[in-house]
Amino acid sequence: MRVLILFFLFVFGARSLRTDNKYWRDLAHAELEEALNVKRNENRAKNVILFIGDGMGPNTITATRIYKGGEGYRMAFEEFPHVGLLMTYSANKMVPDSASTATAMFTGTKVNQRTIGVDATVAADDCPKSLDPEAQLKSLAAVALEAGKSAGFVTTMRVTHATPAPLYAHTSNRHWECESVIPQESRACKDIARQLVEDWPGRDLHVIMGGGRQMLVSNSSALDGDPINLWGCYSTDGRDLIRDWKMDKEQRELKYSVVQNNSQLSGVNFDDTDYLMGIFANGHMAYEFERNHGPEGMPSISEMVEAAIKVLRRNPNGYFLMVEGGNIDMAHHRGRAKTAIDEAAAMEDAVRVAASMTDEADTLLVVTADHTHTLSINGYPLRGSNIFGHSEVSPYDHKPYTTLSYGTGGPGALHYQVEDQHVVRKDPGNSDDFMYEQIAGIILDENSHGGGDTTIYARGPKAHLFHSVHEQHYVFHALCRAAQIGDHATDAATDAALALSVLLVAGVVHLIC
Repeated sequence: MRVLILFFLFVFGARSLRTDNKYWRDLAHAELEEALNVKRNENRAKNVILFIGDGMGPNTITATRIYKGGEGYRMAFEEFPHVGLLMTYSANKMVPDSASTATAMFTGTKVNQRTIGVDATVAADDCPKSLDPEAQLKSLAAVALEAGKSAGFVTTMRVTHATPAPLYAHTSNRHWECESVIPQESRACKDIARQLVEDWPGRDLHVIMGGGRQMLVSNSSALDGDPINLWGCYSTDGRDLIRDWKMDKEQRELKYSVVQNNSQLSGVNFDDTDYLMGIFANGHMAYEFERNHGPEGMPSISEMVEAAIKVLRRNPNGYFLMVEGGNIDMAHHRGRAKTAIDEAAAMEDAVRVAASMTDEADTLLVVTADHTHTLSINGYPLRGSNIFGHSEVSPYDHKPYTTLSYGTGGPGALHYQVEDQHVVRKDPGNSDDFMYEQIAGIILDENSHGGGDTTIYARGPKAHLFHSVHEQHYVFHALCRAAQIGDHATDAATDAALALSVLLVAGVVHLIC
């Protein structure tokens, strides 16, 4: 009922952009009723799904909300009853990268920039120290597998990229995705792709879906609509790790499927698949607005999430799933706000899919970001106006400026030119375009990350553990506590004893009364 009230208030209010007192009062009363009816879910989380919107800071969320439905709209995860903030600094940097932030969330320890799955005793590029077992960190995927659960991940990035890699790899350089970029003096360290396929826990992950074929298979060729990714490494050592992954499953007599396009994914027999590998691109997967939806194309993040849950839920002990909307970050790095926000909207669709396929009685669903970007929402645009449009006209140069801009950006964000020996700002032109690069205050080779707090949203068992301003590495410990895995496996007995004592006390009180 509360959701229906909010929905109708939004729909009818948005059409007329109501501002009367009754509209605001009814909206507040509906929210108040919602808050008064929030109840703690003290169940154990049989399943845990963690969504990471890479670079999806608070301003990106606000802009996505406006893009999808207007200023008063609420996205699926904004309906979750429990919300907190995460402090994102890394062990050695005020503004973090994705390798250090993902490692913090997935292992419970803050680490140095550019390192993956190793503690802060390991500096970037220190291969020998990264091989020290004492420095290697155990991930959420690893502790879930140890608890008898299934585990896996979905990403729109390369499966060896900075966010998914801490689930299974230990390395002092996030860029060592394949052998060709590892310096000769560091060749004692195994590249990330080989760790995924050859080492535990990577080889036992039940779902691996994303891009990164050129890291897994040597001398990969550009396919129609799928070029070689020049930003990532390119394996040349003769490997075929997809073939090796299949051979491993066959030798262990495990039920598996390997897919590389929409047609093959739609043909998977999920009743007979315990392990699913889907590698859909040489590099990162395509942005949603340019994705090939046909049989030879690649799936959306929602379609990958649906497939992942179908595989993982076969395990009666439950599962852990990490989902990364990585193209949010990729678009922000290029200063393309509309593309970034469209990618955030696509991830929100995937959250809706996950919510519809799970029961909040036994599944903890968490949505957050690893870090922010320098996106700003500027000026005083009218309510109901296009978030990708112009805000106002500057009184100084008498040109309009865009509602969205960046603190830093690449060369495309240089919106200035020389006229009559004076530097002047260009007219922003049509800013409602996926390829448009917003103006930036400082020009770099690309847009940098931001150092602000990220928001975390949760529903399901122990979702109330996210309730305040938290250190980012707290996520690992809260999820382990909710699922009673890892160091918190013994909490099941404690919780049972506490529940029994409550029942006994209640029984005594009843007898006395």
